[in-house]
Amino acid sequence: MEANILYTHKEFVEKSKLGDKNSQFRLYELYVDAMYNTCYRLVKTKEDTEDIIQDSFVDAFKNLQSFRYESTFGSWLKKIVINKSINHLKQKRILSLPLNEYEYGIAEEAPETNDMGEINIQKIKKGISMLPVGYNEIITLYLVEGFDHIEISEVLGISVSTSKSQYHRAKKKLIEIISKL
Repeated sequence: MEANILYTHKEFVEKSKLGDKNSQFRLYELYVDAMYNTCYRLVKTKEDTEDIIQDSFVDAFKNLQSFRYESTFGSWLKKIVINKSINHLKQKRILSLPLNEYEYGIAEEAPETNDMGEINIQKIKKGISMLPVGYNEIITLYLVEGFDHIEISEVLGISVSTSKSQYHRAKKKLIEIISKL
């Protein structure tokens, strides 16, 4: 990653580390919409999303001294938001599919298919929303948020092989759902 990308909004970050409220507000303005969308895709309720976003920014600003430009500020903040979203779901016991159910083996690969023709983006969104929660999380983190299986395993507290197998099962289920829409 280019160094200049890592230092995006560095002035605001550094001033925020010193407690400058205007810089903190500027960072909030720059990132709140993207973080809201990320959280909402996982949590699915406006009220919970708003609470999680507020908590995420408070935690980010409290722990800003630990931000070392090893990633962009946005990536660092997104991990906080996703972790808080996952923890919220776990606390509400919404996870209906145990993610470690397939711990001892990777599921068979779903065949790559391009014979589905043009798929309407709305069908894909609807299909993702119809997935069981555990599958929805994996698909959202991998396809929408761009996390790799190592990052997903860290965020969800599962093994990399479980992340891969759940992703393949979720993708297969998503294809099945979309084909019926």
